[in-house]
Amino acid sequence: MPQQLVVTAIGPDRTGIVSKLARLVTECNCNIIDSRMAIFGSEFTFIMLLAGDLAAISRIEHLLPALGLELDLTTMTKRTTGRPRTQVVAHYVLDYSGPDRVGTLGAITGLLASHNIYIGSLQSETFTEQDKIMMHTQMTLELPEGVNASIIATELTGLMQQLGLSGHFQAQQ
Repeated sequence: MPQQLVVTAIGPDRTGIVSKLARLVTECNCNIIDSRMAIFGSEFTFIMLLAGDLAAISRIEHLLPALGLELDLTTMTKRTTGRPRTQVVAHYVLDYSGPDRVGTLGAITGLLASHNIYIGSLQSETFTEQDKIMMHTQMTLELPEGVNASIIATELTGLMQQLGLSGHFQAQQ
C-alpha cells in the first residue's frame, strides 16, 4: 500500500540543493507528488509530498537527516495520508493588493474560514511602490456545496474596501 511523507527543508540558499534532494528521493524509490520551493530572505525553503512503499518512505526518513546536515538544512518529515476529497461546487481565485498592514491576511482568511471555504494555495509578497510598502496576495479557493459565491463576493468586496485593498474574486478558468 502506498505511503505518503511530507518533507520540509530550510537553510542557506545556494545552487544545487533541489537537485540533491530530488536525487535522494529517486535513490529511495519515492515519487514527488507535489512540491513548492521559495526563497525567503537568504533562506531556501522547500516542501515536498512524497509517495512510496513502506521501505522507500522509511529509507528516506533515515537518510534525509544526513543530507540535511551536509547541505546545512533543517529538515523535518511527517507521515500523512491522501487528502479526502470533499464535494466542491466551484473553484475561485481571490487576488488583491494594497498597503501592507498587520492583520490583513488574518482578516481575509478569517472571513473565508467563517464560511468553511478551503484555501488550496496562497501566495503573498510585499513590494515598494512610490516609497510605500505594498502587498499582493493570490489564493485559490474551493467553495463547498451550499456556499453562495455572490454572498462571499459581496462580503469580500466590503472587507477589501474597509482594508484599503483592490482586487477581485472570480471563478477559476
